[in-house]
Amino acid sequence: MAIFFSGVFLANFVPHFVQGISGNKFPSPFAKPPGKGLSSPLVNVLWGGFNLLIGFILFIASNIDAGNYLAWFIFFAGIMAISIQCSIHFSSKDKE
Repeated sequence: MAIFFSGVFLANFVPHFVQGISGNKFPSPFAKPPGKGLSSPLVNVLWGGFNLLIGFILFIASNIDAGNYLAWFIFFAGIMAISIQCSIHFSSKDKE
């Protein structure tokens, strides 16, 4: 289970961190309304960094080896689950 959520947190790191270091406002859980309003670039860098830290901790705690194909599949399923959800959720951010 930890390996799935590792993938989720590590994938969620990317958009927040990239938008933040690019100086762009982007939705985050701290915006008003949460997940819909725009947060500052600094908030997004910090939120991205938090996601990276938690994802890394969960990945290390999972202790998977290169030959454990099921664990790698679950890890990538976590990445895809959050990526698909975010692509749908954020597709309307510039239209509001």
